[in-house]
Amino acid sequence: MTAPLNVALVGYGFVGKVFHAPLIASTPGLALHTVVSSKPDAVHTDVPHVRVAASLDEALADPVIDLVVIATPNTLHASQAHAALAAGKHVVVDKPFTVTLAEAMDVLAHGVRAQRVVSVFQNRRYDSDFQTVRALLADGAVGEVLEFTSHFDRFRPEVRDRWREQPGPGSGLWADLGPHLLDQALVLFGPPIGISADIAIQRAASRTDDWFQVVLRYPRLRVILHASAMIAAGEPRFAVHGTRGSIVTHHLDSQEDALKVGRIPGTAGWGEPVAPVQVTQAGADGTTDTRPVPSVPGDYRQYYAAVRDAIRGTGPNPVTADEALLVMQLLELGRRSADERREITLDG
Repeated sequence: MTAPLNVALVGYGFVGKVFHAPLIASTPGLALHTVVSSKPDAVHTDVPHVRVAASLDEALADPVIDLVVIATPNTLHASQAHAALAAGKHVVVDKPFTVTLAEAMDVLAHGVRAQRVVSVFQNRRYDSDFQTVRALLADGAVGEVLEFTSHFDRFRPEVRDRWREQPGPGSGLWADLGPHLLDQALVLFGPPIGISADIAIQRAASRTDDWFQVVLRYPRLRVILHASAMIAAGEPRFAVHGTRGSIVTHHLDSQEDALKVGRIPGTAGWGEPVAPVQVTQAGADGTTDTRPVPSVPGDYRQYYAAVRDAIRGTGPNPVTADEALLVMQLLELGRRSADERREITLDG
């Protein structure tokens, strides 16, 4: 029997505690061995069996560690990834991969030199609604897609005291949710011709962006990506319109809420859809027929299972270097587009 890969999780804030630790621990073939944290009591309350290291260097010095997962503030991602690679470890970095495209390129180049897997945590590829929409599009359910709208809205009127909502590199909603929405769009449609972005501060106490609307331009298709901290009612999560009909989904995937309340990934009912996907198909005479479509259950563990297989050489990296770099490029171009109030094309 193949021994599990030992994982060191760096950072035990919200993302490390709620997402990475339970997903790693529940993925066959992975073992959560070490957590790097300055709060060992908090870690041991949740996962008593793990080793807690006070520093990244301490964890990297342990020869049994195979994979390092970086779930720290965004400004630390690049330096910590380089340190892990220099120690001969494989690396997973939470999104956004790094703060700049140049940093991302340097980390990936280091991974090639070190002959180690470097991957970006894009768990939203494994949302129930996204996987269902992806399957429907692959089957041609709505013909050629002409408009694709993706909303990730919340109602959080109070600005919280956390680094993500403080001014500085890598903070703000565009850096936080933009990578998810961009990655999903790119998985479906590939690189766009250009990007137009409007990025704003709407809450009175905000010190960094908390709203954005972005348009990715393709020859005929337009992809609209939207996120806000001030929408209580909410728009459809996905609205897809094509030459033969439409697909509409409501509600975010259920896994984040399940993780927040401590449910164990993979238990009964895990990743079950909140509501069915609605498909409207149009006939040549203009009549329409709307029906619910059974959704594919979501499972974020699929990301970590794919990383495990990539490390073992039995499968591809779930997020390739080209995919990681394209998201970073569009994050930068989107910011530039908002600053200059114009479309920016990918070729310059």
